[in-house]
Amino acid sequence: MQPRRSFWSAELKRLLAPLIAALALVSCAGLPDTSGREQSFARKDTADTRLAHLARQFTAGHPGDTGVHALAKGPDALAARLALADLSGKSLDVQYYIWHSDASGVLLVTKLLQAADRGVKVRMLLDDLGTMASDEGLQVLESHPNIEVRLFNPVTLRSSRMLGALLDFQRANRRMHNKTFIADNQAAIVGGRNIGDEYFGAHGDMNFADLDVIAVGPVVHEVSRQFDAYWNSTSSIGIGAISTKRVTPEQLAARRTAFEDKHVQAQSSPALVAVARNPLVSRLKNGNLPFLPAHAWAVYDDPEKVTSAAGDRSTHLAPKLRSVIDGTQSTLFVVSPYFIPEKQGVELFRSLRSRGVRVIILTNSLASTDVAAVHAGYKRYRKSLLRSGVEIYELKPGAAPRAGGTGGSSPFRGSSRASLHAKTFTFDERTTFIGSMNLDPRSLRLNTEVGVLIDCPPLASELTRKSLQGLSRQAYKVQLEGDKLVWLSIEDGDEIRYTTEPETSAWQRMKVTLLGCLPIEGQL
Repeated sequence: MQPRRSFWSAELKRLLAPLIAALALVSCAGLPDTSGREQSFARKDTADTRLAHLARQFTAGHPGDTGVHALAKGPDALAARLALADLSGKSLDVQYYIWHSDASGVLLVTKLLQAADRGVKVRMLLDDLGTMASDEGLQVLESHPNIEVRLFNPVTLRSSRMLGALLDFQRANRRMHNKTFIADNQAAIVGGRNIGDEYFGAHGDMNFADLDVIAVGPVVHEVSRQFDAYWNSTSSIGIGAISTKRVTPEQLAARRTAFEDKHVQAQSSPALVAVARNPLVSRLKNGNLPFLPAHAWAVYDDPEKVTSAAGDRSTHLAPKLRSVIDGTQSTLFVVSPYFIPEKQGVELFRSLRSRGVRVIILTNSLASTDVAAVHAGYKRYRKSLLRSGVEIYELKPGAAPRAGGTGGSSPFRGSSRASLHAKTFTFDERTTFIGSMNLDPRSLRLNTEVGVLIDCPPLASELTRKSLQGLSRQAYKVQLEGDKLVWLSIEDGDEIRYTTEPETSAWQRMKVTLLGCLPIEGQL
């Protein structure tokens, strides 16, 4: 006789088969047809806005140049976004991979609502899986006549997005990692920060060491063109077209009231109280924020990267940086929190070293990383890089802040508990890339990314030299002694040597070793 367990297993499969098939059909269904949708573009009629006047205070004296100001401190980065929202007169275009519903996230959403209340047109483009915002909350925003919300490459199974993503993995695995904040097509913030307390130094536990740049001048229009390309992409779907939730006006009004109550609570956060008094706000609003003159270009993946064949590099950002790397003559300084160079990356750095270029890498240590699987992918390349003459530094988890640098402290010095999140490369202390792209397989081949290339020697030199001056205190220097790795650290003026990954447990190290055995590098 057949065992009862097998019977019930077969019976369960028979009963669940229609449900599984239905879920797969729903989750793998194509995105809504957008062919008849009217396209929209960045506002051109913003020359009379307050931000345009402030921008002209710089551009009038530097015709053809872009003005840049690095935002190294988290509170400054939040203050700059709040100030741009307050100053905006006609449009706000915001594009993010992650937008948390914590204190800073609520505060920024409230600023968007307040801007919309005074007539500013707001376009909000969010990655569906990165943000994981509730459909109801997004509908509250879009219920405002001046706000439009779209999700990039959304999952069609809205009742369980993670299940829908798994059932439609090949498509849902491609995400929009871009981060831009554009006000009146006159000022833009581009960089590594998402929206959330940990990106602005307002988290009670751990904060990210990160870097943005606020820009005025010609590059802003290029960043806006990038936003338009994504906004009008067939992969960007309005929340009303994708969500199955239907809410009444009364429900929307109640949700907005609850949201505003949450905003009042968020404002009592000590970190956000300090942001309200941040001098950067008044300097920006008064036109006193110092901008460095530069030639700058926006570089980004085409949104079709998420639908194109894996081997099609014509839509990719990375090849646009290769010519800059190939032209580097003396120093390449790479800051990438998630760093997996793969064999071709190791060969690239080896070729640079062979012609005398100094190559310095700053990434997370095992103790500071927030993604252990990435460290597992990275660690297998350390010895090859070191044998090639590449210098490797790994950020300490307890890196203490230190004042100085352009626009504040170096982005590579964090809070009492810090994890590196900045993505920036400097070439010959002349040109700087600041953006969302890591040097890992996911950024290079799966996700979409954006950044700005800035030809500005003072900025590049500041970021490189001041950061390198503090690395011996803020990071471990990784070296080879024979075939063994050692980590060197300066602590209380003395050099300390570690022969295992510093400040980690045996379990952490074992977990990373086990993760390194999995065939997942291409997904990291």
